[in-house]
Amino acid sequence: MKKRSKIMADKIPQNRKRPRSGNGFISTVKKRSQEKTNRRLYSRGKPIWASIATEDIYDEDSGAGFFTHVVRFLLGCLFLPLCWVTTWVFLARFSRVTLEQGFWHSPPFWYFTIGVLLMLGWFWSGIAKRAFLYCYVFGHELTHAAFVKCYGGKIFDIDWGSEGGYVTTDKTNWVIALSPYFIPFWSVIAVIFYVVASVFYEITPLGNQVFYGVMGATWSFHLAWTLWMIPRDQPDLKDNGTFLSLTLIYFGNLLVLIGLLCLASPAPLESFFDFGRSWLTTAITWGDIALRLLEGFVE
Repeated sequence: MKKRSKIMADKIPQNRKRPRSGNGFISTVKKRSQEKTNRRLYSRGKPIWASIATEDIYDEDSGAGFFTHVVRFLLGCLFLPLCWVTTWVFLARFSRVTLEQGFWHSPPFWYFTIGVLLMLGWFWSGIAKRAFLYCYVFGHELTHAAFVKCYGGKIFDIDWGSEGGYVTTDKTNWVIALSPYFIPFWSVIAVIFYVVASVFYEITPLGNQVFYGVMGATWSFHLAWTLWMIPRDQPDLKDNGTFLSLTLIYFGNLLVLIGLLCLASPAPLESFFDFGRSWLTTAITWGDIALRLLEGFVE
């Protein structure tokens, strides 16, 4: 029998639910994982807990060996220069496009910004927090499930709610585990609806403006809840090394933001190519600087 993995966000202690009847293996995994997790949750508040439990059941005392930890740390360090160069190019190009080319005067920029501000204000107000949390967990678990399918895995059980959720599957890797942290599920849904609608109807300027606002709201919704969730000691991150996971999440979210801004430009394809050329030029420049510093240090 293939090893099954469970990607889950456990219920908070005071609202624990009994595992469903049915497949005995799945029920046992759910029960034992929830018991282990909830014992830790009593001293940690009320986080939404996302974890990966193998067939042997997630053991909070088990962990990767020293060599694995070192490899993950080194991989995280290798990603830092990529994050630095990408961030540098993003800030440089965005500021230049915004100030010199007047991008901040364009409807996409303003409606996207209005959507971001409205959603962040709603998030900090705490209004309908339970409903928003339900939507986030729903998107979180479906993103797990979608990437399981992309990698040819099977989904045996899935559940979600305002108190948590889980996906039980026979396949997991770092992409499946971390995808909900950098893929804005509701932004993807908005793009799909927009593309389908544009095939059958002519989108009016007002429709485009609404779309920009929805993209800003959904992206900031994803970012706000992801930042809220990450500090809550997520086993998803620990399973792949917290440092490496955080660098991958940062890099993934940065790429998504760059993609959204390029798509919002008057010439999206040209914007992507320009960004790529700027990235290569900046990477070579910073590489030369790093080599000179290294040579000076060695001498």
